[in-house]
Amino acid sequence: MTFPRDNMIYRERHCPPEEEKLHCLIPAPKGYVTPFPWPKSRDYVPYANAPYKSLTVEKAIQNWVQYEGNVFRFPGGGTQFPQGADKYIDQLASVIPIKNGTVRTLLDTGCGVASLGAYLWNRNVIAMSFAPRDSHEAQVQFALERGVPAVIGVLGTIKVPYPSRAFDMAHCSRCLIPWGANDGKYLMEVDRVLRPGGYWILSGPPIHWKVNYKAWERPKEELQEEQRQIEEAAKMLCWEKKYEKGEIAIWQKRMDGDSCHSKQDKSQARYQKMEACVTPYPDTSSSELKNFPERLYAVPPRVSSGSVRGVSAEKYQEDSNEWKKHVKAYKRINRLLDSGRYRNIMDMNAGLGGFAAALQSPKLWVMNVVPSIAERSTLGVIYERGLIGIYHDWCEAFSTYPRSYDLIHANGLFSLYNNKFTVNCRCNLEDILLEMDRILRPEGAVIIRDEVDVLIKVKKIIGGMRWDTKMMDHEDGPLVPEKILVAVKQYWVAGGNSTSTQ
Repeated sequence: MTFPRDNMIYRERHCPPEEEKLHCLIPAPKGYVTPFPWPKSRDYVPYANAPYKSLTVEKAIQNWVQYEGNVFRFPGGGTQFPQGADKYIDQLASVIPIKNGTVRTLLDTGCGVASLGAYLWNRNVIAMSFAPRDSHEAQVQFALERGVPAVIGVLGTIKVPYPSRAFDMAHCSRCLIPWGANDGKYLMEVDRVLRPGGYWILSGPPIHWKVNYKAWERPKEELQEEQRQIEEAAKMLCWEKKYEKGEIAIWQKRMDGDSCHSKQDKSQARYQKMEACVTPYPDTSSSELKNFPERLYAVPPRVSSGSVRGVSAEKYQEDSNEWKKHVKAYKRINRLLDSGRYRNIMDMNAGLGGFAAALQSPKLWVMNVVPSIAERSTLGVIYERGLIGIYHDWCEAFSTYPRSYDLIHANGLFSLYNNKFTVNCRCNLEDILLEMDRILRPEGAVIIRDEVDVLIKVKKIIGGMRWDTKMMDHEDGPLVPEKILVAVKQYWVAGGNSTSTQ
């Protein structure tokens, strides 16, 4: 609360200085249990895992979440879809081609408990949902407990940590973002991350203001001006309005920029300030993008166009085949990998997304992280495969709650941060391992693939953590210098017992 409130600065990420960093393990709350497997987890979350009731009171009539004994139940409702997310999605699908795999990725701003993302999963659409930490305490935590991709985040002064032209669809349901303010800067940011031909959905104020201004308890002149600003900004971006009915409006971004005079803008978004400028269209047409699931292994346009330095179509196919082999070996090491036991999975150094592609299953999802210090910016390729991910610097805490992920994969990550030539590296291996422990669930698994000398250093640090570890040879044999370190985090709670005898 010491930060300015204008432009949501106080809700943005603010990392502590080095001397204030904490170096400790975080216990689970008393009574913590393994979440229910998907799809039961979509509807039920153990109360002990996120013991916050405020949403059940404040959103009681809006069908978000209900407290029932030792569980929370999520009926699938929302402020803008009181009849349930499925009926709301049906309305969107009457305009947007959700069924045929054209639309695969969604950015949901101000997602609440992410019921939209939860119900889109059955339609083969994966949502990257985000909302700030606010007085409701646990919206994003609830989303992750349900097994739905989500991060803590806000549209403020910094670009959202996703590449340009990443999403097929973006959505705001009563997300309280002043879309027309600041010369339309927030809509320009949505335009940046939308693919050509992508859709933007706005439901709630100010749409349908003539009827609802009294219920919203806002002056109709104010709402009218708000919608005017949005319409002007959309027109400037060359978006076409496809639909407006009730409180839902849908715009589509044009497929090409011939009729748009765009100012130049950097295509990446790694810790950069948001700017009031329009992102140019790419040289390659997004019509080259296949429908999902063909998209998963087809050569992505960013690769075929040569826009990712050092990655040819041949290199991409070679990487995909290599990860199929690696994942096959992982499944021999950990037979729970494709059993449904692990729902929320993170790849801390995702590269081209080969690990996530090889794991692809309705039972799980992977948060693909591209470190901000990585040699190549490959996150755009990951999205073109129909996967999701985020930019992040592992010298900082990840934007999530403790105990968010069931399994964490790290390929070459420690070599990347251990390299003395790495620019602006401000952390030790210990910092990264403690952050892994924070976001990993009790009895969650870790797979670390790296050079043997690096893994020996990592294993030494892990000796002071409550993990059970085992070093294993590369699947091609003991002569390969790359090894695999597998680990399981022990179950322990505050004031409780550990599964270990240590």
